[in-house]
Amino acid sequence: MSKTHEYRAELIWTGAAEGPVKDYTGYARAYTVEIPGKPPLEGSADPMFRGDPALYNPEDMLVAALSACHMLTYLALCARAGIEVRAYGDSASGTMVLVGGGGRFTEVTLRPRVEVAPGSDLARARALHEAAHGNCFIANSVNFPVRNEPDVREAAGPNE
Repeated sequence: MSKTHEYRAELIWTGAAEGPVKDYTGYARAYTVEIPGKPPLEGSADPMFRGDPALYNPEDMLVAALSACHMLTYLALCARAGIEVRAYGDSASGTMVLVGGGGRFTEVTLRPRVEVAPGSDLARARALHEAAHGNCFIANSVNFPVRNEPDVREAAGPNE
């Protein structure tokens, strides 16, 4: 049975306060994303497109969304499999190419670093990354490869 989930966001071009769009070099790219019940997110274009480097850009957020989706899916699978995860980090990166007047991502690589409780089934913990990838909503929604290079290790120290 299929269930539908709706997500909403309100985007406001805050750069308008600095003046209207008259030419490519002369307007601010700043915006705010507002989602009910959550803090606002301040964004801009990537600096190569004359954006503010101190603000999040859509390309940053796409890579972060893929990383977060993988982590959340992986942690859920580990919890269901009885694998105690002690720590998780990821050094994700994405490659985008410019083509004509636009561009597209060609790939994103996730590099999860996971520490599991001593005595855990490391092979199973590693295998769950592939399952997480197959179940990640965001990875299943993009038209470029999302690669995974996980590093799964036993945590030092006793179970807590």
